[in-house]
Amino acid sequence: MRVDDGHGRPAEIAEQADWTKEDHRLAAGDEFRMGSNTKTMMATLVLQLVADGRLALTDPVRKWLPDKVPNGQAITLRMLLNHTSGLYDYTNDPALLPSILGRDPHPWTNQELLAVGVQHPPLFPPGTQWSYSNTNYVAIGAVLERATGKSVADLVRDRITRPLGLQHTYFATDGSWSGPHVRGYEPDAAHLPPEMPADIGTIVGPRHDGHVDVSDNNVRWGGAAGAVVSTASDWARFYAALMSGKLLPAAQLAQMRDTVPVFPDQPDGPGYGLGIETGTTPCGTVWEHDGGVPGYLSANFTDSAGDRTGSVLISTELFSEFDAEPKLAAASKALSNAAICAMFDKPVKANQN
Repeated sequence: MRVDDGHGRPAEIAEQADWTKEDHRLAAGDEFRMGSNTKTMMATLVLQLVADGRLALTDPVRKWLPDKVPNGQAITLRMLLNHTSGLYDYTNDPALLPSILGRDPHPWTNQELLAVGVQHPPLFPPGTQWSYSNTNYVAIGAVLERATGKSVADLVRDRITRPLGLQHTYFATDGSWSGPHVRGYEPDAAHLPPEMPADIGTIVGPRHDGHVDVSDNNVRWGGAAGAVVSTASDWARFYAALMSGKLLPAAQLAQMRDTVPVFPDQPDGPGYGLGIETGTTPCGTVWEHDGGVPGYLSANFTDSAGDRTGSVLISTELFSEFDAEPKLAAASKALSNAAICAMFDKPVKANQN
């Protein structure tokens, strides 16, 4: 966990179970897989190109990906970015499970992942509802590559990480790392919670102490929806630059923060903008995203100015996909609440949940 309240030195805490120490001694500056936090960077890239006049949020997908998305004339880039396109989430297709579990190292491209997603009927007509879908962002990745002639990895490097001096942030194209990194774990077949499907027990990696070390599994299946690697301090610098206007002009930052309700019956509840979410907590209003890939579950927060930031990482993730391990889920939520309150320099309320 890392928390910066904007006044003095950030607080950093790194704790690990004793049985993991034989693999790696955890440090607060270690790299980890960001999962869907990647979406905030993808939206930033799109909005930079909007500011340059090379893309428009009103562009239909068909303009950039002809015949790749059914009803692509009716789906705009904005709908992809704020999850109102209605596209089915490709990660729910059984074809992806072997890659997610590390059993198939296929080097998925954004175009291939998009093709998996659009094989399924849409969930609703474009622009009529909100539903989180990773397919939206592999489509965005394909658009970025088509519009620029560059890979998403190169765009992240050239437009974000190098200008900001982020030494440990990059778009992963395989299972390798550039520096010291958090080891991620999932339970082995004999220790799966009953809520998890038996298939999860076939996840690939070295096994010991009832767990599987999934750290080196290929994450190409995450594509532009979830393949970025970073550190808590790098991500804090990214959030600070984003929210302060260093990465985007004011008009585009305002577009990023133009939200739609996540829950239709809660118009004043959580809102999703372009690659980032906002919500009100007992300690303050945050802009945030979370992310999960096997072995890594993280949440990252900032205030509206980027002066205050917080990051929380737990080095296991699949429990959250299946509502398993209620004690771990409660601890994860409590840790995030504590980080947000510390970020705003406020005490955690005893009954906060």
